[in-house]
Amino acid sequence: MSMFELALAAFANFFITIDPIGVVPFFIALTAGFSRAQRRAAALKSVAIAAAILLVFTLIGQPLLHYLGIALTAFRIAGGALLFLLAVDMVVAREGGIRAPTPKEEEDAAHRQPDVAVFPLAIPLIAGPGAITSTILLQAQSAGDPAAQILTAAIMLGVLALVAVCFFAADSIMALLGLTGVNVLSRVLGIVLAALAVNNIIEGLRASFSSLSS
Repeated sequence: MSMFELALAAFANFFITIDPIGVVPFFIALTAGFSRAQRRAAALKSVAIAAAILLVFTLIGQPLLHYLGIALTAFRIAGGALLFLLAVDMVVAREGGIRAPTPKEEEDAAHRQPDVAVFPLAIPLIAGPGAITSTILLQAQSAGDPAAQILTAAIMLGVLALVAVCFFAADSIMALLGLTGVNVLSRVLGIVLAALAVNNIIEGLRASFSSLSS
């Protein structure tokens, strides 16, 4: 795979799993009543925390798999299944525990009054299970190629920067697309993500059966 193909694949994975435009309605709802300065601060803080989380998994993801004795093929199958569940949520515009906090988490958060930039913006809306899975999977696939791993991390940070831009322009995006438009876009991205997820499962199964038969 050339560097251009790798960059394109990484961008597609991170853009779809993070969904910069799809998280805009959540950002607007969670920062309702904030001043302009407070909203910008919340946007920057949430993206910075999400970047830190994903960079941690960039560094420890592959060693963690090795330490736990998890083969890349097994992780591709499990990660593909998780991404497929995320894709289903996106296609049916359903906010479950994968893309958003569960009702019990929201109830607990209401009592604790957390910083919305940390929860639920940074986790799980931006750096959710899908983004973490994509980070580990893409880094593991580029094992032994530092240039490819750095490029993948740079693409990830670029998508997170795009999230910040979308947060800054949240009102304009909602005025242009509306909630229906955002959901339509998320559904289209969900279909693409489903294809990527199935491809990961197929490749994982193919590699697994190949290793078993050898």
